[in-house]
Amino acid sequence: MIARTFLAILTIGFCTTAAVAHAFLNHADPGAGAALTQPPKEISLTFTEKLEPTFSGVSISDSTGHDMEAASPVVSGTSITVALKPLATGSYRVAWHAVSVDSHRTEGSYSFSIKP
Repeated sequence: MIARTFLAILTIGFCTTAAVAHAFLNHADPGAGAALTQPPKEISLTFTEKLEPTFSGVSISDSTGHDMEAASPVVSGTSITVALKPLATGSYRVAWHAVSVDSHRTEGSYSFSIKP
């Protein structure tokens, strides 16, 4: 009886783990809250799962809402990279959405700034 109960709990645990596989943001460059003295030439995001390129992306905007991407984002494996227009002193918002290959969607945003 105890062995069956243990086996049932173990089976449920494996099923639950597989069902919650999402692509969470693992690393960002520049990172959230970064105060840079030199503007970055690109934004690079790395996720915990492989991404579906058609449904994943990122946008970067300045404090007035203008897009700052110089090109379309490149989604490859677990990462999204996008080249930036020249950035001036100020605050910038990075908004991303990621769909893992198993179709789970996550999204988020963060800010960084460039100091004089």
